[in-house]
Amino acid sequence: MADVELRGVTKRYGQVPVIHGIDLDIRHGEFVVFVGPSGCGKSTLLRMIAGLEPITGGEVRIAGQRVNELPPRQRDIAMVFQDYALYPHKTLYENMAFGLRLRKTPEDVIAKRVADAAKLLRIDHMLDRRPAALSGGQRQRVAIGRAIVREPKVFLFDEPLSNLDAQLRNEMRSEIKRLHQRLGATIVYVTHDQVEAMTLADRIAVLSSGRRMQYDTPDAVYNRPAALFVAGFTGAPPMNLADCTLAGRQADLGGATIELPAALADRATRADGLRFGVRPENIALAAAGGTQRVPAQVSLLEPLGAETLVTLRIGRAEMVARWPASFREAPGTPLDVHLAPQHLHLFDAASGAAI
Repeated sequence: MADVELRGVTKRYGQVPVIHGIDLDIRHGEFVVFVGPSGCGKSTLLRMIAGLEPITGGEVRIAGQRVNELPPRQRDIAMVFQDYALYPHKTLYENMAFGLRLRKTPEDVIAKRVADAAKLLRIDHMLDRRPAALSGGQRQRVAIGRAIVREPKVFLFDEPLSNLDAQLRNEMRSEIKRLHQRLGATIVYVTHDQVEAMTLADRIAVLSSGRRMQYDTPDAVYNRPAALFVAGFTGAPPMNLADCTLAGRQADLGGATIELPAALADRATRADGLRFGVRPENIALAAAGGTQRVPAQVSLLEPLGAETLVTLRIGRAEMVARWPASFREAPGTPLDVHLAPQHLHLFDAASGAAI
């Protein structure tokens, strides 16, 4: 295991920049997830760590060693790909042993490492089968096992679960989490799936257009987004965002005013050009006689079984609330809501930065 450092890493294809000076510190034994929309540069950044993409500028270090000029085989990393990349004519044992044989590892060592990894991944009863006889989840276990037997300094995962159906994704996500807990390995993992990022990561790097928007714990990324992009990208549904102006310590959403915490209002250096944010679970029906009451109107109900998503008209803004499944008020119904003050956010509309 080892730490990974990125210092001012850039990437260009010809004159087109795709990675813009990214700095990251990934600690020994840490599980870090790169997340962002398609085309944000997350897989390119991972491939630069692996040595599969040349670095245009900056520096990558693994275990303190600069690796910019080293080929992948000399970086002591193991990579798990989206498409499994298994040899169809080889058995599972041969697939897992292949890399070790290339390194001329003694056969008794190979046998022990393959047996240990197969037992860990619960595929020890099928080592004589070929990939065609396996399900997608089993193939991905073999691909992970092939990485484990290498005993690398760093594991790199490039969207390993995106080819699986929803149930298998959930199962494999849990397996990967358990695997990290058992191995204590340094893992860098790429996904576009926020649930994977939030449940797996010690820290998340949120990327957009080749730039690092935030690098922090899942809790901080979700509850204290550093930028408009992070607020609007994370969560399902994502944070409600609306244009607003400030009048003292009140946010005006065009016909509805919301009292802000003093510390938040005092940080704002302007009264307009602002975006107001609140997550769906932080909008509640106002309690009878409560002081914080904001008028709203029901626009749409989306029952999800265990809960209902309720679209509300608040001033000029439409916001989604996450309410109990028992809520059944018809569209057009007026009501009062309460927005949890400790979970309110303001952003600069021009720069996108959190206030």
